[in-house]
Amino acid sequence: MHTEIRDKPSFANLYVRLEPGEQIIAEADAMASMDGSVEMSTQWSGGPAQGVLKRIFGGESMFVNTFTTSSGGELVLTQSFPGDMQCLELNGNTMFLQPGAFIACEPSVKLGLGWAGVRMFIAREGLFRLKVSGHGKVWFGAYGGIFEREIDEEYIVDTGHLVAYEPTIGVRVGMAGGIFSSFFSGEGLITRVNGPGKIYMQSRSFDGLAAWTNAHLW
Repeated sequence: MHTEIRDKPSFANLYVRLEPGEQIIAEADAMASMDGSVEMSTQWSGGPAQGVLKRIFGGESMFVNTFTTSSGGELVLTQSFPGDMQCLELNGNTMFLQPGAFIACEPSVKLGLGWAGVRMFIAREGLFRLKVSGHGKVWFGAYGGIFEREIDEEYIVDTGHLVAYEPTIGVRVGMAGGIFSSFFSGEGLITRVNGPGKIYMQSRSFDGLAAWTNAHLW
């Protein structure tokens, strides 16, 4: 399988060239185009129970699509918002993805659910996060650019900017400061992450876009 992330960083899309018999699993509605020789089948994302939980509490689709071909073919996968994409190579390790970040993975990657906590739900991040583990490549996307950081101690990320992180990372949601500062500074809730481990962040947030849009509607 040959893959290439094209049109980075603002309008990234994933080009995939499948050889005969190869497969790739993608989030529902991620396919932008494909050859007629490529076939698509739809399954529950991790089974019916996990699929429903992902949809209700995690903001993910209940289904995933498997693309395969017997003669070879190409397809293009994308995300519904402008931004960058990142490829992770799993070697028996695990990563957590925030709701909406997952785009595609190789069949050898296991998709599961991880508990995020009630505070993350209050912060509109979902009760669960997507857990990817095993061996193989995973592609995820973000609104805006993607940048990574190795965390040793506490690090503060504005709510809505955390995209992916290793399971060694502790995540807590709280106010940016006191009650006055939190509500009148424009920061509101923040995410406190503790290492050691690696995190991936996005340079834009949907909450920020919504606030900017609402301010210009009057």
